[in-house]
Order: sequence, then structure tokens, then C-alpha cells
Amino acid sequence: MTNRHQLTFTALPSHIDELGHVNNAVWVDWIQQIATAHWSAVASAEHQAQYIWVVTRHEIDYRGNIGLGETVSAETFIPAPPKGAQFDRCVTFTNAAGKVLISARSTWALLDKASGRLLRVREEIAAPFRPFGEA
Repeated sequence: MTNRHQLTFTALPSHIDELGHVNNAVWVDWIQQIATAHWSAVASAEHQAQYIWVVTRHEIDYRGNIGLGETVSAETFIPAPPKGAQFDRCVTFTNAAGKVLISARSTWALLDKASGRLLRVREEIAAPFRPFGEA
């Protein structure tokens, strides 16, 4: 169990916009990809079968970008315990030189897959993501 998860992303031709770098919508997609990969890596099979997460908010700071063929290392973590049905998640994207290019904080809400209803995030669902915090 860990509160951190990492992935590497490479800019493909379909990711590049008219400015010659990764399009903003791609960064949002990558945020979703690492978040769902973290859930898949640490949540129990039972929880993965019963629940699904949806984004209710993204806050993204763009400090740089990458071009075709360049890679970024992404890291995500849960900064604090859930509040009701919601969990916040932080993601940072760092280039090969170690510079943070993108930092994001997203709020995710837990839904029951069968009913589509919001659910309170119970301790047993949150436990695999401990310890919370940025340290």
C-alpha cells in the first residue's frame, strides 16, 4: 500500500497542438489515466467491481510543456482523508531535468456502479491510499 503512484508519459503526434507542444486536454487525460491506474493498483478487486470515481473539479497550474517524443514523469497522491463522497488527488508532471511542468489538484466523487449514486468514502475504501499528506 502506498499513497504515491508513478507513471511515465511520452508525447505522441496525436498529443501535439498547433503550438508544437502537448495540448492542455491531453494533460487532463493523463491526470485521469494516472488516477485510475493508482486506483487499479491499490484498491481491492471487490471495490473496483463495485465502485467508480468521477471528477467533479480540476485545478491545474501550467508551468511548462513538452514537445513530440519528450517524456514526463507523473506522480499522484491523496493529500488528505476523504470528505463524504469526495477525495482530492494531487498530480505533478516533471520533465527529464526535474522541473515541475504541471501540477494539478482534482476532486473525485465515489459512485456505486450499479445505481450510479454517490457514496460516502468509507475507511476500508480509503485505507489503501494511506498515509495521506504531501510528505
